[in-house]
Amino acid sequence: MTERRIVITGTGSGVGKTTVTIGLMSALKKKGLIVQGFKCGPDYIDPSYHTAVTGRPSRNLDSWMFSKEILLDIYNKGSQHSDISIIEGVMGFFDGKNPETNEGSTAEISEITQSPVLLIVNCESMARSAAAIAKGFQTFSEGPNIVAVIANKVGSEGHFQLVKKAIEKECHVPVIGYLKRELDIEIPERHLGLIPSLERGELDPFFDKLGDLILETVDVERLFELAVSEPLKVNQKPSIFEQKKEPTIKMAVAKDSAFNFYYPENIELLEANGVEVVYFSPLEDEKLPDGVSGLYIGGGFPEEFAQELASNLHSKNSIKDAIENGLPTLAECGGFMYLTESIETTEKEKYEMVGIIPGRVQMQSHLAALGYREISGQNENYILRDLDARGHEFHYSSYQPVEENIPYAYETKGLRGVNKEGYLIHSLVAGYTHFHFASCPEMLDNWIKTCLDYRRKQYEGTI
Repeated sequence: MTERRIVITGTGSGVGKTTVTIGLMSALKKKGLIVQGFKCGPDYIDPSYHTAVTGRPSRNLDSWMFSKEILLDIYNKGSQHSDISIIEGVMGFFDGKNPETNEGSTAEISEITQSPVLLIVNCESMARSAAAIAKGFQTFSEGPNIVAVIANKVGSEGHFQLVKKAIEKECHVPVIGYLKRELDIEIPERHLGLIPSLERGELDPFFDKLGDLILETVDVERLFELAVSEPLKVNQKPSIFEQKKEPTIKMAVAKDSAFNFYYPENIELLEANGVEVVYFSPLEDEKLPDGVSGLYIGGGFPEEFAQELASNLHSKNSIKDAIENGLPTLAECGGFMYLTESIETTEKEKYEMVGIIPGRVQMQSHLAALGYREISGQNENYILRDLDARGHEFHYSSYQPVEENIPYAYETKGLRGVNKEGYLIHSLVAGYTHFHFASCPEMLDNWIKTCLDYRRKQYEGTI
């Protein structure tokens, strides 16, 4: 038995990985194939594109946030019942956590998943030099297996033929196609309005057009042939997704256009550990569902919907009352912002939020934080206790506290040092950090145990 999977990588950021990846996904779907998307690294945005194109939840493969065994477990979970898996890389092929090794890079993930690699080269203003670039990537490290090249931003069919001859002569791998520079294809909406646009299907014509362009100038049948791989052996026994217990509690999860950044595995791991997930929408002014013993508010873009969220008193009041009453709650990034007293936009407009966390959030035009985080708990953080988890931060806002002695939720370690962050109050654990539960599945045991205690107290009438 064989599988088909291939990594799509590039020489650097901005070379066209996402455009080519989405185009290939669309083209393969047009051929009648079931396509599964993956993204190297922690990014939420690119998987949203994959999901919109393929109709299947795209998953993140991250060799820093979790172990090799769990990474393969996640891959196998996602690739089931698909004809081909397309794994989109991050940054340049060899860029990762460590400038001296392949740690955390697309190259490392290609090795862990034993996947053939398609290299995208920006060939603008060069011909034979493109072969030097391709050969450098091909010979830089022994492990990765570059099996083909796509030439991006070529000036003409003639230009492509020059590049193709040079690369195939020097690198002995096929150049299976190209995209012209004059097409000037750029993915629209890569900003805060992305998710609503995808949900409304507004980008579907663009994806369709991109698939047609790929079919015109890229040999997708050759790509399919080159994607042949041996099945992966997973040593994670049992799978982290295996049902460990029947549902014992209900947990409310906020999910709508304002709150939608959830790794699929986070929800699946909750369910595998006995949680019945019940979705609700603060943006639709829905109250917390009845009978829940926990609450999870993930990331997203509450600032884009600040006026609506501020007006939705039923949702705000039910959340505030429940948290003040001890409902065990985890809020990440956008969820953290929503639970503060207010959000101030870049236009200096201020909107009242839930008001559980003293202080306000101020939006800014420049990036406030970006990067991986090693996370440990602070101040009796009942979810982490003595555990360490991994995740990342990505936000354009800053939290402005109103008190000096902040009950921080976390201590986070990143590239720029160690910081205290977040807020701990009642049974709320909140902060900017996004967790990947697969980095520390034990944290779910602590959270669920606290939810069970809360439910018991509810039955006993002590809360």
